[in-house]
Amino acid sequence: MSEPVIYRWIKTDCGRAKYLELAARSGLVAKVRVAWFVLIAALRDWRLPRP
Repeated sequence: MSEPVIYRWIKTDCGRAKYLELAARSGLVAKVRVAWFVLIAALRDWRLPRP
């Protein structure tokens, strides 16, 4: 099973778990929150090596 493409930007285990939790929610506000989380997580994990 291949990993989701978003894992290229979110590299920490805790960040990936939080992404899955947020992505499971429905609604417009939830989608905006996921997008905001991905943006911040990608910026924070930018310099980390891929696991």
